[in-house]
Amino acid sequence: MHDGRRLLLQAAARAAALAMLAPHLPAQARSAANGAYPFTLGIASGAPLPDSVILWTRLLPDPLNAASMPPVAQQVRWEVAHDEAFTRIAAKGTAVAAPALAHSVNVDVRGLQPDRWYWYRFMLGDAVSPVGRTRTAPAPGSTPAALKLAVASCQHWEFGHYAAHRHIAQAAPDLVVFLGDYIYEWGPYSLQHPASALRRNESFTLAEYRARYAQYKSDPDLQAAHHAAPWLLTWDDHEVANDYSPTRDELLSPDFVQRRAAAYQAYFEHQPLRAQRIYQRYDWGQLARFHVLDTRQYRSIHACQPTGRGGSSSVYRRSCAALADPRRTMLGGEQEQWLAQGLKESKARWNIIAQQTLMAQMSQVPLASDKDGRFWTDGWDGYAAARGRLLDAVRNARNPLVLSGDVHTFFAADLRRDPTRAASAGNPVVATEFCGTSVTSSSRPQERTQQFVDMNRDLHFGRSDRRGFMLLDLRPDRAAMAFQALDNVRDANSGLSTLASFSVADGKPGPRRES
Repeated sequence: MHDGRRLLLQAAARAAALAMLAPHLPAQARSAANGAYPFTLGIASGAPLPDSVILWTRLLPDPLNAASMPPVAQQVRWEVAHDEAFTRIAAKGTAVAAPALAHSVNVDVRGLQPDRWYWYRFMLGDAVSPVGRTRTAPAPGSTPAALKLAVASCQHWEFGHYAAHRHIAQAAPDLVVFLGDYIYEWGPYSLQHPASALRRNESFTLAEYRARYAQYKSDPDLQAAHHAAPWLLTWDDHEVANDYSPTRDELLSPDFVQRRAAAYQAYFEHQPLRAQRIYQRYDWGQLARFHVLDTRQYRSIHACQPTGRGGSSSVYRRSCAALADPRRTMLGGEQEQWLAQGLKESKARWNIIAQQTLMAQMSQVPLASDKDGRFWTDGWDGYAAARGRLLDAVRNARNPLVLSGDVHTFFAADLRRDPTRAASAGNPVVATEFCGTSVTSSSRPQERTQQFVDMNRDLHFGRSDRRGFMLLDLRPDRAAMAFQALDNVRDANSGLSTLASFSVADGKPGPRRES
């Protein structure tokens, strides 16, 4: 079994065992955190099923001081209600917040009704958490009239405020999908977003990654987005280290696997996850099926790495035969088969592939022939054969829609099996891709992005000069995507506007520009 999956299973088993012990904890282990308010990191929900949702919190009175929580287990009460005033309780119980899991709590609430909104909260002693709003997925076989989906990624604390999350909360989506880089591994441990980035205090240990999540989750706008709707999440590289592959970081550090294990545990402790593995499948009735991927921990190492270091680079197709090597994988064989089977069996009107990075081909130089091209090896361009296998698989599903992040740029694109050739009857557009910009993280100049769009026939739109998120309105007959852009990421009160909007018609892949 892969180390990452083993870690998640072990953590889940420990959490389940602790939950069974909750009624038997001694009184001193059930008391509040020395009278200090313990819910400074907010609460969250996620992974909704027709009868279930995951609830999360972590007890920590001072976000920048792990010692502010006594090193003993705490019994936390939780409630789910039909109304915000909690006059009609739908479910309630207790859970253990244990020091071994940083006093985090993941509760799998079962027995709920499908397609319902609920309110939830946690309690410790006399302390009551903020109230969150969550919901269940529609019943199997039903076809909801609509789904409003917010999509975000890449929120480096150092590069601006989380105004995008304030606007996500105000949009009142049914669901939020986060595509990775929830934290970044470096920056001062401060509760204030700085005026400019300072590269220091890189995280390496479990304690340091826990502190990084506490820093990020202290932000009130991020908390508001979590309180507004359930989330589906996957990770990318910065939850561990920049552009890592399963056993290599950029410095080829001999102890990288230990660092990765610490980062993975901290991720699990701080998100509302179903713990078996990161890649998961979620149905929204028969309107949509979400295939949430993990493109990070099962991939082959980067193609044609420079001597003496790991991580990504940009290489020319002519000088790097490994780019086309069919043995190389982005997802790993098991996940590839899982995805293909899920697409083949799907009865959903829309099949949404939620994954980390741009899938459309993006050469950095002009393409005079199919032998030309310069490509970044961390993205799907570095795993061209694996991308081809995925695009073969999506042809078995109705209306495949790829949602991407990572590259800090809004893109709208066609996806074809062979991006080196023009679209034709033998090489049709098989899927639509919408790639979101970052919540805060910086990007390349817009002039360069426009050059990429001009050089790559499948890219129909690209904007790297604005930060924000995507808002998808999904209906049985069409998908409508809005690229939502902040006026100024350095302004906590920034306004928001729709930078561009697109639609995709049922049965007709490819984005159509609306505004």
